[in-house]
Amino acid sequence: MNPSSYSEFMKPRDIRINDRFWGAFMERVRTKVIPYQWKALNDSVPGAEPSYCIRNFKLAAELTHPELDYGIPRDTGFGGLVFQDSDLAKWIEAAAYSLAWHPDRELEKTLDETIDIICSAQQDDGYLNTYYIINGLEKRFTNLKDNHELYCMGHYIEAAAAYYDAAGKRKLLDAMIRYVDCVDKHIGAEEGKLHGYPGHEIAEMALIRLYAVTKDEKHLRLAKYFIDQRGQSPLYFEEETRRNGNTFYWEDSYVQYQYYQAGKPVREQHTAEGHAVRAVYLYSGMADTARLTGDEELFAVCKALFANITQKQMYLTGAIGQSAYGEAFSYDYDLPNDTAYAETCAAIGLAFFARRMASIEPRAEYADVIERALFNGITGGMALDGESFFYVNPLEALPQASLKDRRMRHVKIQRQKWFGCACCPPNIARIIAFLGSYVHSANADTVYTHLYLGSEAAFHLAGGDLNIKMETRYPWDGEVDISFTAEGNAPFTYGLRIPSWCKSFSLKLNGAAAPYALRDGYALLNQEWRNGDRLSLSLDMPVNLVETNPCVRDNQGKLALIRGPLVYCLEEKDNGKELFKLHAGTPANFTVNYEQDLLEGLCTVSFSGKREKDWEDGALYRNRAEGRYEDQELIFIPYYAWANRGAGEMTVWINK
Repeated sequence: MNPSSYSEFMKPRDIRINDRFWGAFMERVRTKVIPYQWKALNDSVPGAEPSYCIRNFKLAAELTHPELDYGIPRDTGFGGLVFQDSDLAKWIEAAAYSLAWHPDRELEKTLDETIDIICSAQQDDGYLNTYYIINGLEKRFTNLKDNHELYCMGHYIEAAAAYYDAAGKRKLLDAMIRYVDCVDKHIGAEEGKLHGYPGHEIAEMALIRLYAVTKDEKHLRLAKYFIDQRGQSPLYFEEETRRNGNTFYWEDSYVQYQYYQAGKPVREQHTAEGHAVRAVYLYSGMADTARLTGDEELFAVCKALFANITQKQMYLTGAIGQSAYGEAFSYDYDLPNDTAYAETCAAIGLAFFARRMASIEPRAEYADVIERALFNGITGGMALDGESFFYVNPLEALPQASLKDRRMRHVKIQRQKWFGCACCPPNIARIIAFLGSYVHSANADTVYTHLYLGSEAAFHLAGGDLNIKMETRYPWDGEVDISFTAEGNAPFTYGLRIPSWCKSFSLKLNGAAAPYALRDGYALLNQEWRNGDRLSLSLDMPVNLVETNPCVRDNQGKLALIRGPLVYCLEEKDNGKELFKLHAGTPANFTVNYEQDLLEGLCTVSFSGKREKDWEDGALYRNRAEGRYEDQELIFIPYYAWANRGAGEMTVWINK
């Protein structure tokens, strides 16, 4: 590890997004998703499952301060799942990021009033979790394995840091510092403390973020403790389960305590196992900790885990977590399309992990994964109206199978208004609202551009202040124009990621061929930049037909279509029923057509393929016969846009 090469990603307030593609998503989050989810959190969406989230906090505040009256009967009881608090935290975080690039007095007022309610529920010693405040504080910290106290704390730390960064307000931040103090008094390596750690990870990376604000070594030390203690013998979760009579839900499973990534110490883990979201949240915290402490061994583990996920367990869309059983990784090269779990939160967590790896070691493979997940596995989790969501993101969908086949009951053909377990909708909102922080990273003398989207960003480098403006129609074409505004001449190295899907590109500086060195997937230009310099990057964006490693049995004899960063799919709406009968044939003469009025504007791809004919006699079996196919025009749309025109079949992979 080389600390001098580390690069910090930007804060949302330092970049303005004005992109045609992502700007629409961000505006949708601001104007539709955040207001809609506020209604959901207040149980005000007709036909949606109740959240109970705001109600729980109001009740907890009333029980903590009897003089308060939010209109919630004191005997109402806790509503929803044990981790319900976290949904509100993610909403606060998304709203805070939105404020960073679009001030909104009414939204800020709502946030302040909500934070007042949250803080009113906090106990004198700093503890803050509505499940235990309502159900009995004597049981707190008795089931770290399953009851998500530290998970909820982590999300509130993230929310508090985001709001402090956006608005400069400390009330929630100070409340979370007090909560961390409470946890630190009860949990840790010292004698007399519980030697535990989170069952559902996120506190690790949240504490690192808190440390970035406070510079309090306690916060870094606690994050490192959670990572180093995990999986050590004697296993804390075993002791806790026995001592408190807790249930061990995975006792009869193959994965056992690796469901929680706790079956062995993290430094002995080189294959992604267990609950996929927990895993990538943990790995994100490990990468953060390795960066701050210079831990070479821990970083090597992170690299091995990243390689295992992306080279052996990641779907083409950037989705991860193959199995509905445990929302988990299964095993290498097991990538079923129709039964895929591919939770939206897991793709988001993978982007978190990749971003942290790119900060330590600028390699295009990390940003490639961020891009793949953002454009496909994440955006596909939200409808274009911003008011319905996918929890599960299959790569093949058949309505009657989802209705009648128990193995696929988790697969929905249409997005849902809300969920009893509603982790995904606010998670989508917060990462899209935070999108600006994924575009560039920089250190004292180098700027890296990882994603291509219309934006203006401000940097403070050793050689002086710098603004970079980017203009593009990406992902519909590969033309990117970049202009520089500098105070005088600014010497620095500028690195542009060349995506792995791009096999040919050109780079011009002020109209002439630009000298660059290609390293680790970045075109690096090292020179003294002048005010007004213009750089033009042209990425060749052909239609690519891809196939899978032959070890992936589910994709034997199949192809998928990618253009630029987008994975494409076939929908019943365009191609008729029984998509499994379609064959690519010998693809040629691809037609790429931008359709302004289709699904808010997108490029379709079409070519002449084949459809297998039905048998006239209706027999179940027969000897192989000739003349089985007829021509059919195949029309592909980007995967993120599927299921926005009603229920129907969908597939990413097509028969060769």
